Amino acid sequence: MPDAPNEPWLEVTSSRNLVGWLTEQRVSLACTTYQAGKLFLFGRNATGQTSTFERSFNRCMGLYANGQSLWMSSLYQLWHFENMLRPGETYQGYDRLYVPKVGSTTGDLDVHDVVVEADSRVVFVNTKFGCLATLDDRYSFKPLWQPPFQSKLAPEDRCHLNGLALQDGKARYVTMSSRSDIVDGWRDHRRDGGIVMDVTDNSVVATGLSMPHSPRVHQGKLWVLDSGTGRLGWIDRATGRFESLTFCPGYLRGLAFSGDWAIVGTSMPRHERTFAGLALEDELKRRNAEPRCGLFVIDLKTGDINHWIRFEKTILELYDVAVLPNVTRPMALGFHTDEIHRILAVGDWGHLGSGARP
Repeated sequence: MPDAPNEPWLEVTSSRNLVGWLTEQRVSLACTTYQAGKLFLFGRNATGQTSTFERSFNRCMGLYANGQSLWMSSLYQLWHFENMLRPGETYQGYDRLYVPKVGSTTGDLDVHDVVVEADSRVVFVNTKFGCLATLDDRYSFKPLWQPPFQSKLAPEDRCHLNGLALQDGKARYVTMSSRSDIVDGWRDHRRDGGIVMDVTDNSVVATGLSMPHSPRVHQGKLWVLDSGTGRLGWIDRATGRFESLTFCPGYLRGLAFSGDWAIVGTSMPRHERTFAGLALEDELKRRNAEPRCGLFVIDLKTGDINHWIRFEKTILELYDVAVLPNVTRPMALGFHTDEIHRILAVGDWGHLGSGARP
C-alpha cells in the first residue's frame, strides 16, 4: 500500500549515542544506494541530532573520499565532487558542500569500487568486463588488469569482480565471486567460490569465501566482507584463512574505518537466485533475526556493534560507505534542484602574462 500523501517517503533511525560517537571521532558518514539511486550524507546538526542529507544519482555505487574530494560511480558516469567551502565557512548550517565538478562518461560498465592512488590516478572496478580500469580521454575506459584465468576481455561479468583495496597508495587487493570464465558464470559459485587476489603478482590470497566485497587494508590487516555469510573479518595473509570478527544481520557491502572502528553497510537480501541459498539465510534463522538495511559501527577490539543507522522505508540495499574526517554536517549538490545553477564560488586570483589584476 503506498504511503499517505503526508507521510515521509523515507524514515531513518539511529542508535541513541550515534551523535556522540560522530562528535568524538570528528567524522561524518556517506553511503550510496543503487537500488534507490541516492547518495546519503550523515552528520550532526546544531541541536545535537543526526543530520541526514540525500541527493539523487542514477544507480550510484562506488564511493571514495579523499580529502576535500568525493568520487562516485553512477549508471554510465564516474563523478568527481569537490568541496566548495573554504575552511571555517558554512552554507545553510553545513560545513561541507560537495559539488559535482566533472562527470566522466564511461557507458554502463557496472562500476563497483573506486579508489584514487597516491599519484592521483583513478582506478575502478569494471565489473561488466571483469577488469580494473582507469579513465581515458577518448575511450570508455583503459584496462589495467584482469584475472589471469579470464581468457578474454568481454562485457560478460564472468567472475563478478567487485572490490578493490589500496595499500601504500597503490591498487593492491581485489575480491570476486568466483574464478568463472564464462558469461555470468559466477552465479553458480555464490556460496563458497569467492576469492581475494593480489593484483601485483596475480597470487590468490584467500579462497572459499561467499560473495566477498569491500576489501580494505587498515591497521596492517586485510579486511573483507564475506557478504554471503554476513560476516566482517580479515584475511590471514600467511595462511589465507578468513578470521571472522562479527556477524551483521544483512547482506554486507561497503566498509570504511575510523581509528578502532569499522563502519559496515548492510542490505536486505533479495529472494531470488542471486541471494537465495546463502549461509546468511541460515544464520538469520538460527538467531531468530530479520535482515536490516543500514550502517553498523563496530568496535574492532571486541567485535561489538555499538552504534547504527537504519533505513525503515524504501531503501532496501546499500553499496558503499565512506568516512568524512573533520566534517560536522555535509551536504551535496545534485541535478534535480536549481541550487546547482544558483550557487557560485570565486577562486583566488590567478595571473595572465605580465598584466596585473584590476
